[in-house]
Amino acid sequence: MNQQGAWSQWAAGRIGAIHDADQWRAPRVFDAAGPIGTLTASQQQVVSFASNDYLGLSQHPAVRAAAVEAIGRWGTGSGASRLVVGSRPVHHALEHALAQWRGTEAAVVFPTGFAANLGVLSTFAGPDVHVFSDSLNHASIVDGCRLARAGGATIHVYDHLDLESLEAGITAVAGARCMVVTDVAFSMDGDVADVAALIDLCARHDALLVLDEAHSVLQEIPVVPLDPTTGAPTALVVQVGTLSKTLGALGGFVAGPRPLIDLLVNRARSYIFTTAVSPADAAAALAALGILTSAEGAQLRAHLRTLVDMILPDHPTPIIPIVVGEERRAVEASQSLLAMGLLVPAIRPPSVPPGSSRLRVALSAIHTEAQVAELATALSRLPGGTP
Repeated sequence: MNQQGAWSQWAAGRIGAIHDADQWRAPRVFDAAGPIGTLTASQQQVVSFASNDYLGLSQHPAVRAAAVEAIGRWGTGSGASRLVVGSRPVHHALEHALAQWRGTEAAVVFPTGFAANLGVLSTFAGPDVHVFSDSLNHASIVDGCRLARAGGATIHVYDHLDLESLEAGITAVAGARCMVVTDVAFSMDGDVADVAALIDLCARHDALLVLDEAHSVLQEIPVVPLDPTTGAPTALVVQVGTLSKTLGALGGFVAGPRPLIDLLVNRARSYIFTTAVSPADAAAALAALGILTSAEGAQLRAHLRTLVDMILPDHPTPIIPIVVGEERRAVEASQSLLAMGLLVPAIRPPSVPPGSSRLRVALSAIHTEAQVAELATALSRLPGGTP
């Protein structure tokens, strides 16, 4: 058999296995600007509860206008990596604004949040580093840990949100350089880490804390306490985030102490060897950040809080999972909602562990209370559909 035949046979086998497991997936074409749009295949108009555009800023007139203006000035692409010639004034303005927003000395923008996590973990974790990662961390952190392991780091996965297990693990390697990495808000379960407790733990053990804030639109990151003697922060914290969710654009960022950010610029392969985020996305994110930190942003977050409470009172995030268990049941529940004009995706393995397939409701500040009330009623009619 020639090589082309061998590869074709391999691909057919892998595809067949996915079909046999009833896990075949393909992107659907959704013609929409905001939560209401049309599924092209069926021409059905639906309300989407699937987007991570949590404040609806991708549709804000000022954000869209900023992107258009940037295209008029700089064109559609950056043309190169940041260190070659791909850096425009808007990238630097955005980084300055991100650092101010996150209360850090500096920030650096990556093409995606995924690339940001790869850069942080592969740069800061080396042969003498022990990395402690929450068991439900995002795939970008998991892959970053794999890169760190390839670079000689030792990886420890601690039970989800179990800080006693985490501290025991760090204590067991006392004297080694340690890094703790965790999502702040977990993208499939919608629960949150105890960041204040993590800061305290890392301060006591002199561990670097990496916080992925991608989904933490309703969370305020606690201020790191200062040492009363030196006035320096008691813990070393690096904040990773995206421009594509709360800010409604595309890209990722890392904010933290100046030396660590400078090190990323000089050593993170996912920053150095890739084309810079487009000027339009950088300008859109900068405009969105201005809105987020204004009175209008506070109003959007308050409205989002109200919508979350309509489905699940006091839930900490706009991500509301409805775990049904079997994959087929999750798919059937999603299809039932779609028949009512409500797009709520079924999340199945490998995105979640086997036996924990679920509906994943994602709310946005540009949903109306009437739309969310309709969703709440529809969910209550599903077998086991109440969150």
